[in-house]
Amino acid sequence: METRDTVEKQKKINTASKIALFGASIIWGSSFLVVKSTMDSMQPHTLLAIRFTLGSLLLSIIFYKRLKKLNKDYLISGGIIGIFLFIAYSIQTIGITDTSPGKNAFLTAIYCVIVPYLYWIVDKNKPDKYNVIAAALCLTGIGLVSINSGFKIQFGDAFSLISGFFYAAHMVSISKLAKDRDPVLLTIVQFSVTAILSCVVMLLFEDIPKSFSPNVIAELLYLAVFATAIALLLQNIGQKYTNPAPASIILSLEAVFGVIFSVIFFKEEISIKLFLGFLLIFTAIITSETKWSFIRKSKNNNL
Repeated sequence: METRDTVEKQKKINTASKIALFGASIIWGSSFLVVKSTMDSMQPHTLLAIRFTLGSLLLSIIFYKRLKKLNKDYLISGGIIGIFLFIAYSIQTIGITDTSPGKNAFLTAIYCVIVPYLYWIVDKNKPDKYNVIAAALCLTGIGLVSINSGFKIQFGDAFSLISGFFYAAHMVSISKLAKDRDPVLLTIVQFSVTAILSCVVMLLFEDIPKSFSPNVIAELLYLAVFATAIALLLQNIGQKYTNPAPASIILSLEAVFGVIFSVIFFKEEISIKLFLGFLLIFTAIITSETKWSFIRKSKNNNL
């Protein structure tokens, strides 16, 4: 039987984990603008190589005492998570070069709708009617956001959508592999894997800038320290103590913040068609992750 102190401690942990996830969503919402701006000065994998190398080094320095616990198990688990992270970020960063920060944010956020279907494959847990409804709403919203007058999806929007699938795979892999493991060590390993893979692609296919302006350096530091090291660490810690569904819904708010920041700072224009698309995608995310349980609870309490 749980004591009162144990229950109170668990409540504090649950609250702190949700605050951590909320903080990550705000930081990531702002990062879409910074990435879009930085793309004017360098190519995608050059940005990712710098971003994740600095992020992994920063965490390794701060948490160097934990590195002695690093073993084969962490390398394998963190390596798998890191591969999914690299693919997701790689495709998303390429996509943002050909679309707006707001659209990139919302199209990437479809991972919240995809997660239940990936769990179906992994755990044989069939999606329910809410997941099906969410998928239909999401597809309609995607059409409004990304399909132009010629019924074509532009390159950047297509890549943003594909990256959403790999972000979903990243979330599922964390939920399956992060149990009973130090989230800090897992974060360091996946950052290092992403940094190494990004460096390989950069050296093989991209032109490395010879110098950076002060503004670009500031943007890179923001992405490395806040949008990479701090935000992903907050995600891993928060997701470890939060069920996948509420974790997904909180993290999906990055899309909302992405649009808000894009409208304020990037002067992105939101047409009625685009707004309806955003609304449908966000409704799909709410439907998939909450199944509108808060409405049903409210009705039951009023009976």
